[in-house]
Amino acid sequence: MADERVNQMRGYKATLNNPNVSQEAKDHAQKVLDNDLGGNQPREDLYDARGEHDKDPNRMAAGLKAAMHNPGVSQSGKEQAKEKLRDVPQE
Repeated sequence: MADERVNQMRGYKATLNNPNVSQEAKDHAQKVLDNDLGGNQPREDLYDARGEHDKDPNRMAAGLKAAMHNPGVSQSGKEQAKEKLRDVPQE
């Protein structure tokens, strides 16, 4: 069931970002994402399906530290990286 919801969400998100899709189709996709698929719950299902909870903490920390020092990252992005870095399990 979760896999089906994740795949539906992927399809609707692709519709929203496809420049060849009509505005009517994009509006419908947004409505379905917001109402029928349960808001942000499919996002949690997507993260679970990707297995992001099993990522190497050292690699996660390295990526977040890199974002904090990257001049191309906005200040709010740097602050988000700093917050997430606090939550990365240390070995």
